[in-house]
Amino acid sequence: MTTSLLPVLLSIVCSMPQAPAPQVPADGPASPAARESSRRSRKADPAPAPSAPRAPVEVPKDLAPVIATAVERLVAMQEDPGQWPYEGVYRVGGKIPVGYRIGGTGICGEALLRAPGYTEDPARVAAIGKAISFVCEGIKEPLMSPDDYDGGYDVRGWGMCYGARFLLAAQRAGAVPEAMKDQAKAATEWYLAALAKLEIPQVGGWTYSRQPGRETPCPASPFMTAPCLETLFAAKAQGYAVDPAMIERALKALAGTTAAGSGYVDYSGGKGVKDKADQIPGAVGRMCAAEVAMTLAGRGSPERLERAIEAFCAHWDALEVRRAKTGTHVAPYGVAPYYFFYAHYYAAQGIALLPDDRREKHWAVFNALLFRTRSAEGTWNDRVFPRSANFGTAMSMMALLMQQPGAPDPARWTSPSTVGSE
Repeated sequence: MTTSLLPVLLSIVCSMPQAPAPQVPADGPASPAARESSRRSRKADPAPAPSAPRAPVEVPKDLAPVIATAVERLVAMQEDPGQWPYEGVYRVGGKIPVGYRIGGTGICGEALLRAPGYTEDPARVAAIGKAISFVCEGIKEPLMSPDDYDGGYDVRGWGMCYGARFLLAAQRAGAVPEAMKDQAKAATEWYLAALAKLEIPQVGGWTYSRQPGRETPCPASPFMTAPCLETLFAAKAQGYAVDPAMIERALKALAGTTAAGSGYVDYSGGKGVKDKADQIPGAVGRMCAAEVAMTLAGRGSPERLERAIEAFCAHWDALEVRRAKTGTHVAPYGVAPYYFFYAHYYAAQGIALLPDDRREKHWAVFNALLFRTRSAEGTWNDRVFPRSANFGTAMSMMALLMQQPGAPDPARWTSPSTVGSE
């Protein structure tokens, strides 16, 4: 099994090389040519039928060279002072928000730590050292403060989630320089405490789009709650304090996003979520993420997990039609480009969590889909922004690493009330 963490061309674009990360300030505004609209569109792109035939694609039998190339490209994409910013349409003061810069760095850093040969790769070791310093310094950023947030659309929670996850991974791998160990531990504790402060009042779980008013309850987002839970599971496994009641509230909120009939997972949850089976093509990433988190908490089942994986593979075309396109939540399924590799990551993690005898057939289908979008340079990108090849490449690389022999098992959650029980 493997570790977790978690936001996308059957066309000519698939075969075109992707440009390297632009040499511009990490938080500079997108150029007019690259800037995409963040406005929700009511006009639907044509949605391909799930059963539409797909042209054959060559999947390398040996994934090690593919992973090695991804490592090399990812190291080369690091920007000063040690970050891999995730770039989307959302800006704060015209700049990439710090939550995206820390979160993107965490995702890319964890991917590099997971790949084999880390300690024998000086370039990677140096890149990770700079990334650790950047993420540790991120707790000083005013726009990362959990105390100043009072609701509304905001991505600091993503920085907290993936910043903590990266520092946990670095500590687990023994990759934190001796001189930075105390700082890394303190920063990890800060991110975990900050994430706890952003828990939705009364409801539990997390979202990046809270209703105004710090104490105002609102529905949880499975898209965000599932990754936050995995970060907290890892923290607990590594000896950090995690409130069991907070985990239970989040698991309950996550369960409230899922329709029992079809397995459809809604954009946000609540009591008695409506089963929108016709919207499953736009929900497959959430379905995989939610089932992974529930499985790691001992609340899932192989059958529900496999149903989510099969839905991802069947409806992959509905995600692909939105990859590297302008606009965000476009009808009919509301799929945004950033959802593409998020969905791949959690589908891969779901496969890795299946019983041994159920994995091989799903890996074959999954890889045939993933390699459709690999560039000639050996990277993956779900956005119109060249820089965001860092995110797509990191997520894809981790999906491939989950298939390798000896891939570690992700942290699981055991409720204190069940410890010692039958």
